[in-house]
Order: sequence, then C-alpha cells, then structure tokens
Amino acid sequence: QVQFVESGGGLVQPGGSLRLSCTASGFMFSIYTMGWYRRTPGKQRELVADITRDGITNYADSVKGRFTIFRDNTKKTVDLQMNSLRPDDTAVYFCNIWQRNDDWGQGTQVTVSS
Repeated sequence: QVQFVESGGGLVQPGGSLRLSCTASGFMFSIYTMGWYRRTPGKQRELVADITRDGITNYADSVKGRFTIFRDNTKKTVDLQMNSLRPDDTAVYFCNIWQRNDDWGQGTQVTVSS
C-alpha cells in the first residue's frame, strides 16, 4: 500500500537549517508530482512545496527563497532543505503525492525556537 516515512525534523534556532527526507513506497513514484506539507495546531494542512516528475518546483510564498525541494526517483525519496528558519515554520511536516489527501505518514516535527 501507499506509505510515506518522514524524517529529519528537530529543534533548531531561528536562522538555522534542517533537511527533511521522505521515503515513499507502494506506488510508481517517478510519475507523480510530490509535495511537502505542514500542519500547525488549529490550522489546516498547507502545501509548502511541490516538485513534478521532471523536477519543476513550486513553493508557497512564505517559504520561497528559503526552502528547496529535491527528489530522487531511483531511491523514491523527496527531500526538503529548509534554511533561514523562522518560528512560524514550526509545524509537523508531511510528504504526499500532490493534491492527494490520503495515506498520510506520521510526519516529522520541526520546532524553531530560541
């Protein structure tokens, strides 16, 4: 079945960096646009970045210029490099097939605080 395993979160000071990684399984990864999402308490899950099968990327305005999304179709992974982190980036981060709202993984907690 479709599965996502996210990792790489943690506690970081404002201005710091983290790299999140997601390993996908159970579907033909290489043909799908993939996305990184985040959820904060009281808010809906939001799309942070997505990457097409050909490597074209899109970013939410709030992270543009700070986050970079990568994919490796051989390894079936999609990573999110996060730089210049801010307290409002604090959230649980998830990956999934773009515009798909099912089979969510556990996510990985990112906390930006001094």
